[in-house]
Amino acid sequence: MRTIGDDERRARLGVRHLLAAPGTSAEEAADALVGLHSTDPSSVYLETLARVSPFKSGDLEDALYERRSLVRMLGMRRTLFVVPRDFAAVMDEACAKALAAAEHRRLVRMLEEQEVVPAGRGARWVDRVAKKTLDALAARGEATARQLTTDVPELANKLVFGEGRRWAGTMGVSTRILFLLATRGTIVRARPLGSWTSGQYRWARIDDWLGRPLGSPGHEEACAQVVRRYLRAFGPATMTDLRWWTGWTAKLSAASLAGAGAVEVPLAHGAGYLMPDDLDPVDPPDPWVALLPSLDATVMGWKERDWYLGRHAEALFDRAGNAGPTVMVDGRVLGAWTQRPDGTIATELLEPVPARTRRRIDAESERLRDWLGDVRWTPRFRTPLESRLSSV
Repeated sequence: MRTIGDDERRARLGVRHLLAAPGTSAEEAADALVGLHSTDPSSVYLETLARVSPFKSGDLEDALYERRSLVRMLGMRRTLFVVPRDFAAVMDEACAKALAAAEHRRLVRMLEEQEVVPAGRGARWVDRVAKKTLDALAARGEATARQLTTDVPELANKLVFGEGRRWAGTMGVSTRILFLLATRGTIVRARPLGSWTSGQYRWARIDDWLGRPLGSPGHEEACAQVVRRYLRAFGPATMTDLRWWTGWTAKLSAASLAGAGAVEVPLAHGAGYLMPDDLDPVDPPDPWVALLPSLDATVMGWKERDWYLGRHAEALFDRAGNAGPTVMVDGRVLGAWTQRPDGTIATELLEPVPARTRRRIDAESERLRDWLGDVRWTPRFRTPLESRLSSV
């Protein structure tokens, strides 16, 4: 079998991720990437802007909150994604539900150790408060955590975390109960309180939001579907990539690759996996550039990143492994960008590029500045190069 080199992997990235040629809708962008990374709420809009033309923020809001063809849900790696509605049940079954039991045990332990509830009564307390929270959501339709705390006073209890550490603090029990219900696939984040940059969401029961329960295709089939979608979007990918992206164990990853019918292919360095009907060469697209936001689904799509990131990880990722805003050129990450207080977009490249590429980057910077307009955006996770750029 032929070796798939780095150049072809970059060509696949550009074509499959709608970066070399834009798509026409937010749904198309989310489907192309399996899901849009949504830990930073603003990133979802900037991810879509990089891949859809023309695009207005209202287009994504309509898909999320009116037509509900896209759903913001907990998924791979305990991370929020915006995914196509037809993938929501698959992601929930394959990735989110596995978190529920451990999250329940963790919350019970915290409540009892911090004496919010008597020892031995935490499990029943959690189940009772979770049911009251769902009942309150059913009555209201949609509600914020603060509104739910009014209806369910137990949610106002405080828990301490990180005691003795620099990042120590407190959180309301509402945060943990809502996260638990999200892992169970019973609630979903609805429209935020503020603009598209806000992360203060209302919540809704998923049955009410989608008009029906999520359902489930069965665990093995769900995992196989995740593998098929991931490989069509990000393949060829290695076992290390798949395990990291999904958050699965080695055993589950191997079983799911087999269940999906994936085949091993030689790469320039090591071996990866593709679907058997996706082995034909991919021609390089026309030259392209993209300004991608922090935590962009493309930049965060693989664990083994040398073939598109080179040696730039230290400047472009934070210590926790979160990608900052990046400049991507023909499938390679070559620098960073930031928005300055006056609205201008500043970029810095870590490698030289031809003058025509520099002009493309400048044009994309102007497009981004015009699209943001009066909106000022600061990435939730700051990286060394982006932080330095923003302070100049």
